[in-house]
Amino acid sequence: MNKNEFSNVRHNLGKTQVQMAELLGVSVKGIQSFEQGWRGVPDAVERDLLVLLGLKKALVGKKRPCWSVKKCSKEIRSKCPVWEFQAGHICWFFPATLCQGKEPRNWTDKVKICRRCEVFQSVFGSPGGSLLERRQNRI
Repeated sequence: MNKNEFSNVRHNLGKTQVQMAELLGVSVKGIQSFEQGWRGVPDAVERDLLVLLGLKKALVGKKRPCWSVKKCSKEIRSKCPVWEFQAGHICWFFPATLCQGKEPRNWTDKVKICRRCEVFQSVFGSPGGSLLERRQNRI
């Protein structure tokens, strides 16, 4: 997540830097550093931001689960934690999902896959029209 995306998510959530720091459990200087690009946004902070934005959109339970959208086989589903916990509407949150039948090595690899996925895009929008990219269209 780059500095502009971080800032745009904060604005879409309608939070000040102080409020965002409290929500994420980081310092206000940390928030300022992320938004200025002085520090990269840690994976855990990016995940938390995406969850908050997803919850703000109130899409829980209103979308088809990822295994249905992606047509995952029973074999893949049986090994996937998203299937186990019936969390197919927030599959992008879990690092150990079996996206495309294999577990991503790390969060960075996973979120790259997710950003191109129709399940993720149904929550956050597609590239070029994403809630992560535009500030003017607040939720």
